[in-house]
Amino acid sequence: MRWLLSSLFYKSPFPGLQKHADKVKECAQLLKEATACHIQEECKKFDLLTEQVARLESEADAIKRNIRNHLPHGILMPVDKFQFFQYLGEQDKVLDEVEDALFWLSFRPKGVPEEVALDILHLTESVIPPIEKLSTLVSLANEYFSARTEKARKKVKSIIRDIRQHEKEADFLERELKFKIFSTIKDPLVVFHLIKLVDIIGAIADHAENAADRMRAMIAK
Repeated sequence: MRWLLSSLFYKSPFPGLQKHADKVKECAQLLKEATACHIQEECKKFDLLTEQVARLESEADAIKRNIRNHLPHGILMPVDKFQFFQYLGEQDKVLDEVEDALFWLSFRPKGVPEEVALDILHLTESVIPPIEKLSTLVSLANEYFSARTEKARKKVKSIIRDIRQHEKEADFLERELKFKIFSTIKDPLVVFHLIKLVDIIGAIADHAENAADRMRAMIAK
């Protein structure tokens, strides 16, 4: 009976989730640096930076698969397994969108029009904080599920509110930038490229907020 009972339990999946979140966090500054580099046009490091992001995405995927493959059916977890995998999926999409943003940027080797270059960089900078806060969110959530104290729970909720606020700010910049693109850029192909780029960058913050919402559901009483 003792063996049967012990087989229901498994080590916490949060260390793996933390490793995944740390990979996502690493991509934040690479996104900012690569975007600024591309806008400058003469920058020679863009391809190297995008390769680094691709490497991080591949490593994060390996961590994600490892987490999924080592959670057999029937184990007892501190959180709902379905909600946990939803969180992991949204956190993983953050890195996917970062990679997609740089890939889409690469379609225009000459950079972006001067009229909106700084706005693109500003929007990119606005999605950096929610990316970086995901690592802190996972760390605090692990602390909460280990101790189950109200103090630890409030810390998690505070980070969730911060991520939501950052997403709202990024969403505002996204709407303003789209209006500016349609108002100032005349070439329809350039307009299409820029609008798609803005959508992808904005989606980074959207998925960070989605991840935060999934974590809020996991810590709900």
